[in-house]
Amino acid sequence: MVLSINVAVLLAVIIVVRLQRRTQARKRSDEQLTVLIVLVFGVLVAPTAFGQWVADMAGQVAESITDSGR
Repeated sequence: MVLSINVAVLLAVIIVVRLQRRTQARKRSDEQLTVLIVLVFGVLVAPTAFGQWVADMAGQVAESITDSGR
């Protein structure tokens, strides 16, 4: 039996666990590592259908904010 793990899912779990920790207890290097993990997660998810949906929704929100300012 071969077990395969989707790297994006694994990174999502790591992100959730890291973000649940107390903010005061973090070091600067710890925060930088979290940012790096989130960036890698974004690169892995972006080409998927879910990633495209998130990008479209963010674009619509940004467009509606821009339109409301006029």
